[in-house]
Amino acid sequence: MSGLRTSGDAPAAVRAAYEAFAGVVRGVEDEQSWAPTGCTGWAVRDLVFHCLSDAQRGLVALHTPAAGPPDRDAVTYWQDWRPGTSGAANGRRWSRVSASMFLDFAQLRELYLETAAALVVAAEGADTGRPVGTQGHVLTAGDLLATLAVEATIHHLDLLVGLPAAEGPAPAGLARVRTVLDGLLGGHPPTGWDDAHYARAATGRVPLTDSERKRLGADAERFPLFG
Repeated sequence: MSGLRTSGDAPAAVRAAYEAFAGVVRGVEDEQSWAPTGCTGWAVRDLVFHCLSDAQRGLVALHTPAAGPPDRDAVTYWQDWRPGTSGAANGRRWSRVSASMFLDFAQLRELYLETAAALVVAAEGADTGRPVGTQGHVLTAGDLLATLAVEATIHHLDLLVGLPAAEGPAPAGLARVRTVLDGLLGGHPPTGWDDAHYARAATGRVPLTDSERKRLGADAERFPLFG
């Protein structure tokens, strides 16, 4: 376990991250839903379906009390998520095929918006100290919510690739991402990155430049920290 305090006020972070993401999705029309994103092989509609699934998972997890003590926190949860694995490839394929079943993006858009709103309400009523189960692990509800805010924020940045005029992620969500990345790295990167670039670089969305690799030193070989 990381020992970092990452779940404080997690319900507020979820609300901020989810409302910012929903604000972008709400304005997407069918033609725009085919725009590319920062996720390899995914259009906007594929990414929205993935985020719908994440909100659904959050709702289930918040109502799935776990008997055992937590074995992951808001930082160590991400150690299992590595790019380039067969599981990551299968997940991309499943989301793309599933999203294609919505012939009209408006159907997927409305389902996402109502599910995300429900997750926010559930988050604000959650006992953040209660252990809950998700994806084979046990976290406190607060740490679970922190992971949901992080994922929504990173995927919000992904949306901006094909929707560059859209509003950016919530500052509270970006702050959560930075806390997680610092926790995985073991400190602040010596690069002067802003929150958005740090998120993209540390999750493999953009490659490290030669200058960045030099400043990171041996830590450069640990990138991406998750993806």
